[in-house]
Amino acid sequence: MKTRIVGRLAIFIVLFSAVVRAQYNRPGSTDAQFLKIGVSPRGTGMSDAYIAAVNGAEATYYNSAALPLTRGTDVVFNHTMWFAGINHEFFAAARNFGDLGALGLSFTGLYTDEMIVRTPLQPEGTGETFYAGNYRFGLSYGRHLTDRVTFGTTISYISMSLYPGFSARAFSVDIATLYASNFRGFRFGMQIGNFGSNVQYVNESYPLPTNFTFGLGINAIDGDSHKLWVSGSAVKPNEGQPLAQIGTEWNYQGMLFLRAGYRLNYSVARYSFGGGVQIAVGDYRMRADYSYSDYQVLGISHRFGVGLAF
Repeated sequence: MKTRIVGRLAIFIVLFSAVVRAQYNRPGSTDAQFLKIGVSPRGTGMSDAYIAAVNGAEATYYNSAALPLTRGTDVVFNHTMWFAGINHEFFAAARNFGDLGALGLSFTGLYTDEMIVRTPLQPEGTGETFYAGNYRFGLSYGRHLTDRVTFGTTISYISMSLYPGFSARAFSVDIATLYASNFRGFRFGMQIGNFGSNVQYVNESYPLPTNFTFGLGINAIDGDSHKLWVSGSAVKPNEGQPLAQIGTEWNYQGMLFLRAGYRLNYSVARYSFGGGVQIAVGDYRMRADYSYSDYQVLGISHRFGVGLAF
């Protein structure tokens, strides 16, 4: 067992080295930028310091190694009001099959409203309309390596369309691991994200926004009624310098949640906050979450999410 764990950690080190060396500070040199947009109102409420905190179906996006910690089945739908009238959606479902591991399915979509085709000769419109959209379909699997260490992976198909005849396809893989202790809920997680094929439009080819993320978190207050989760994470993207996030979540009896976070070394994104509620009815747990993220000159982003676990 120890040999297998060491082998997997060696794979992480090799992949991390490749990511660090690749295109250190070349913003805009990657495609499929929608993959970098946080999908969770809980996660973005903590400024995406979320890799060690994620639970349930949202783990298909943030850290598939957290899937084996899911109890039963978890389903989530999140909506983001992005800038310029653009919408961002995320849907995921996950189920734990015990000793066989946990499976998850996910969908991410970024799409515009209907737009008018305009040309230099017909600036008011040609009478044609079109939509632009980027989509990701993911299949995730995770399982326990030991009673404390889990491993997970996500295979994704990515489809992007700017205009009829101008589309691209790509495949990516996420590889993740998570250590979860019983001391104040302490967790440590790592993930290589969006590692895959290039995106090609006509004669131009660009890599995916591959990144290496690691983070940790702990309940600074771990009472029976009140808990205060504190977490931090760091990201090394293949197109720029390292980034960092810090976040907190206050929890009252597992029913009421308040969150806040701050991003470090970001050019635009700064702080965020949010909250949520969770209600248990029999064997069902229903939850609703919201987050507010400030992007300074770009504006404000609102995220809403609902989830059901059973």
